[in-house]
Amino acid sequence: MFQPKIPTMPQPSGLVTPPAVVQPTTITPGTPAPAPAAAPEPPRPVVQLTPGTALALAGAGTAVVLVVGTVLVSLLLAVAVTSASVAVCAVVLRSLIASDAKRR
Repeated sequence: MFQPKIPTMPQPSGLVTPPAVVQPTTITPGTPAPAPAAAPEPPRPVVQLTPGTALALAGAGTAVVLVVGTVLVSLLLAVAVTSASVAVCAVVLRSLIASDAKRR
């Protein structure tokens, strides 16, 4: 039951054709195709800063810095207020637990 059963190879029936013989061919090197010439890139447009444009860019940069600074300061303030309130809650709970222990 646990011995492997090896299948037997059946014998071919009918006419069997021999494999085709492949004749070697010679490879003749051809002339390589010339590489296509790279098209010249069009020149990049030059941006000229006028005094008004420079002033607008400086104003926009200042506004971005002020907004990002305001957001970061408000996040820091929120963390500080939260930690202070947690500290006050901890002191109150500690006081309540200590006073409850003294009564018993």
